[in-house]
Amino acid sequence: MIEGVKETNFQFPNQQDFYRGKVRDIYFFEDLLVMVASDRISAFDVILPRPIPFKGQVLNQLASKFLKATSDIVPNWIASSPDPNVSVGLKCEPYAVEMVIRGYLAGHAWREYREGKRTLCGVALPDGLKENDKLPEPIITPSTKAKEGHDEDISREEIIAQGIVKEDEYIRLEAYTKALFQRGTEMAAQQELILVDTKYEFGKLNNEIILIDEIHTPDSSRYFYKEGYEERQQKEEKQKQLSKEFVRQWLIENGFQGKDGQEIPEMTDEVVNSISERYIELYEKVAGEPFHKDGNQNIANRIENNISNYLSNR
Repeated sequence: MIEGVKETNFQFPNQQDFYRGKVRDIYFFEDLLVMVASDRISAFDVILPRPIPFKGQVLNQLASKFLKATSDIVPNWIASSPDPNVSVGLKCEPYAVEMVIRGYLAGHAWREYREGKRTLCGVALPDGLKENDKLPEPIITPSTKAKEGHDEDISREEIIAQGIVKEDEYIRLEAYTKALFQRGTEMAAQQELILVDTKYEFGKLNNEIILIDEIHTPDSSRYFYKEGYEERQQKEEKQKQLSKEFVRQWLIENGFQGKDGQEIPEMTDEVVNSISERYIELYEKVAGEPFHKDGNQNIANRIENNISNYLSNR
């Protein structure tokens, strides 16, 4: 069994800073950043104890594909991908909100709705909806970006009132979010999938809004299989989906939802392998192409060497 990359601790010439997120290790330089997609996996804003082999490669390659496919809508940060797990690009000042957009009532939105809430992030929802129903139109339900702990739902009005984002810029973020979601929806449909919900993150560079981070990956998005969707809804059956939700469901079934005092269930080799295979399945279905595993046993060394070569030749 190939061991996933849990973390990296590289030191490169002219490196200025380093940041470790939930999934990515980011190396900062004067005019660019290097983002390494590790094989860490998080759920309920908690990093799980074991890495998932090939997960980082899946995320990085999908993100690169979709950023390239949406570059006509909004400029993005990626300049190059010198390794299957690595993207290199522009160093931007990130906005302190995530732009979550939902076309269907699923996941967190459904859990809130089921508890009786009919307003989510300031957006009113009609009565009588079932889990996974299509919404009358896509809704934007932003969240704050927490450096530690849980992201929090926040309304458009609160974002503007608190000065988190200027109103004119927030209006542009909303427009970009809707256009990106429409493009993602169209690309998903080509693969017989439904893009259910997703999130986008933006930054600024030289007063220009830039799309940053990843888009349309299993960590940031939820997909349903299009075939049989209507029939399953009519029968009130669970939807067949491609997302990280299966990891959350496994945790919930084993008594963990990220709450104080709860213990993360044991991640056996069987569980780790099954999650890895689900990520690869998702890649092939979403991307519409085969996934090529790198059989290199020391993936961390490969990543470091490819980054070093890129930096020395730029």
